[in-house]
Amino acid sequence: MSRHQAYRNYDYENDLDEYEGGEYSDDDGDELSPEDRAQMTAGTSQVRLVLGNDSSKVTTKQIEEALWHYYYDVDRSVAYLTSKYISPKPAKPPTQKKNKSREPSPDDVVLTAQSKASNKKLAARTHKKKPSLEGKDGDNIAGMKAMRVDDTPLPKSKNFDVISEFEKARGKKNASFVVVGHVDAGKSTLMGRLLLDLGEVDQRTIQKYRKEAERIGKSSFALAWVLDQRSEERSRGVTIDIATNKFDTDSTSFTILDAPGHQDFIPNMIAGASQADFAILVVDAARGAFEAGLKGQTREHSLLLRSMGVSRIIVAINKLDTVSWSQERFDEISQQVSGFLSSTGFQPKNISYVPVSGLHGDNLVSKSSNPAASWYSGNTLIAELESSEPMTRALTKPLRMTISEVFRSPQSPVTISGRIDAGSLQAGDAVLVQPSGEKAYIKSLELDSEPADWGVAGQNVVIHLSYIDPIHVRVGDIVCDPKEPIASIDTFTVKVLAFDIIMPMQMDVHRGRLHAAGQITEISALLDKVKGTVLKKKPKIVKPASLARIVVKMKNKVPLEAGQRVVLRSGGQTVAAGLVE
Repeated sequence: MSRHQAYRNYDYENDLDEYEGGEYSDDDGDELSPEDRAQMTAGTSQVRLVLGNDSSKVTTKQIEEALWHYYYDVDRSVAYLTSKYISPKPAKPPTQKKNKSREPSPDDVVLTAQSKASNKKLAARTHKKKPSLEGKDGDNIAGMKAMRVDDTPLPKSKNFDVISEFEKARGKKNASFVVVGHVDAGKSTLMGRLLLDLGEVDQRTIQKYRKEAERIGKSSFALAWVLDQRSEERSRGVTIDIATNKFDTDSTSFTILDAPGHQDFIPNMIAGASQADFAILVVDAARGAFEAGLKGQTREHSLLLRSMGVSRIIVAINKLDTVSWSQERFDEISQQVSGFLSSTGFQPKNISYVPVSGLHGDNLVSKSSNPAASWYSGNTLIAELESSEPMTRALTKPLRMTISEVFRSPQSPVTISGRIDAGSLQAGDAVLVQPSGEKAYIKSLELDSEPADWGVAGQNVVIHLSYIDPIHVRVGDIVCDPKEPIASIDTFTVKVLAFDIIMPMQMDVHRGRLHAAGQITEISALLDKVKGTVLKKKPKIVKPASLARIVVKMKNKVPLEAGQRVVLRSGGQTVAAGLVE
């Protein structure tokens, strides 16, 4: 999915606003970009293949115009060309001549001309120019109007009983884990080394990354570059967005969600935690580094993990080779981390500690061969991952899928990716995108980069949509069942645990990839942590570590429903988290 990072927050409306030209002209905008030209060539070949013998009835220019208009959608282009040129509908019989008394007056003629002129200007402002157009402007506009007729058949569903098919095909477990920790704790390097030792990345690729890293003076970052693919991440040496990768063991198919550690990118870390079944908390064992992390993002990440419903955590105490594999240092860090994880809400039975070296690969896939590390007799990191059970899947609930990425692909002008939170879907299904309220159809879908007929809760999928405009689909939106949609609301009540003092104030609401501005308008009550009973009605403030029921007003409507977890942040700090009621 990382290849689509550049399109994540693509602003389609901005592209339209940039073009302010009047009438079409012949001296600019005729040339296609290399990417568009490649798509146009491939699309033209596909159209001719689908049309077969009928392809001789249409010109290349007509095919290109149809492909451009339909954003390279082959099916819709074929349907248009068939209805327009190959099998056109018979012309309507001529109507009776109009009575002379019904002829337009001179005023009517003037008004009609003005109307046509204004329509031409509007078309020029709202439509991107085609690669080549025939005839005069009037003919072009008439051609555009004709193309608006959509004769494409809806995607056909195979009407699978998806849950039954999933039960039949069930093989390996599917699990996602998020990797968190303070900045520079070595998270990306650790995961890069894990993938190398598992054979998911070859040594030649690592050597290539090492040479590239040496050129910019960051030779030790070669393993981190396996996950950090963006040029900005590589030049700065920090993870900025969620980096994803996959690997399989004998029993489980894992998805890695490598989260940024820097405090500026906490929203992206929240997005990663919302998709995870369990977590790896990476701690830097170097003298002074652990203590700095404990005051920084190590503690905040732990709070956020528990707030997002993660209950299983593996603590990877990294860089122990820098302190000569000191067992005393390992025990000291384990005790301190255990203290604050327990206070956060993690149960001791769900916490594991593994001493590792991400740079050298000790205790990742196989036990360390270093004699100084012989005191450790526990599991390797991969063994701890395999022993972790994924969360229970909400297979029978209505479809809910949070959109993580939106991009354009050869299969569809609107392709989305994300994790199915609940329910199931299949090719041909009608879906609703909230909060826009627009309906779309699943043209096709992919699972683990392979074509698939269906997907279920817990799986990360890529979906190619049809019959929806890109402006109605954004990162953080929810794809749901049109028969049982999620509501779009601007006011909701949430039961939160306060991490800082909260009062009626401005703050940001985070739910997975959703990040929206809002305001606490009312504190309804302070609650007992154990029983949930009301201790005090309408307090003025809520102190840290207190449980409260509050009312939040959003600036815009957002898709939310009871039981969803939200995080409230203000001034760059997490102030509260809880469940929507």
